[in-house]
Amino acid sequence: MSDKRPFRSRILGLWTLGVYLWLFAPIVVVVIFSFNSPAGKFNTSWNKFTLDNWAHPFRKADYTEALITSLQVAAVACLVATIFGGLMALATSRYEFRGKGLVNFILVLPLTTPEIVMGSSLFTLFFARDVSFGFTTVVIAHILFCLSFVALTVQARVRGFDWSLEDAAMDLGSTPWRTFRTVTFPLILPGIAAAGLLSFALSIDDYIITSFIAGDQTTTFPMRIFNANKTEIPAQVHVIATALLFIAISLMAIGAWRTVRRNATPA
Repeated sequence: MSDKRPFRSRILGLWTLGVYLWLFAPIVVVVIFSFNSPAGKFNTSWNKFTLDNWAHPFRKADYTEALITSLQVAAVACLVATIFGGLMALATSRYEFRGKGLVNFILVLPLTTPEIVMGSSLFTLFFARDVSFGFTTVVIAHILFCLSFVALTVQARVRGFDWSLEDAAMDLGSTPWRTFRTVTFPLILPGIAAAGLLSFALSIDDYIITSFIAGDQTTTFPMRIFNANKTEIPAQVHVIATALLFIAISLMAIGAWRTVRRNATPA
């Protein structure tokens, strides 16, 4: 029996390694091809190494404009969804009220609904009310599906929160706002920050829902790539994608470093 366990552990380890390689292989390919000098319009086969792509990452103006649009949409959607999603998480975790189960069910519903269903539903809603498709409709749609991710992420953080800390602060004469600002908010801030980053990533990555309600005047970065993949795939696409990846990894590394440093600091 003792001889079988190490063998099974090795098999499980190899299987896990293979799964991770399969998952991260496309990301590695994108990073590698950001240093490729394509022979034609499609940066899909290796030609030769170059740094020129990184020297001119915004050479394609239409891709740059689409990236700016995606960043603007993600910033607004992330801010609004984080504020309202965080408040909803606090309300559903802190208080008992009639209809709480229905609210929690509605929060989970966008996560389980296929994106094509949500996109077509929003299209029907806006079209039936003669709403012009564009930047505003895209932002509204992104807020709607980011709200659920934020609320559930913050709920997971708040679930283990000791609410007696608030009672103790108010017993000492603190006002409700001061208690929230100095006690509650700092303790749940890591969950709010994680939820905000998650909503930003989901917003900037979305294509299916956006394609239904973007209209002809608004083009996000994923839409620009998808619409152009039959005519060209320039190296700048890989450069911008790699830059976004490095920024995300850097933010996660900074967060992890701050957490380790805070835990290592003696009380």
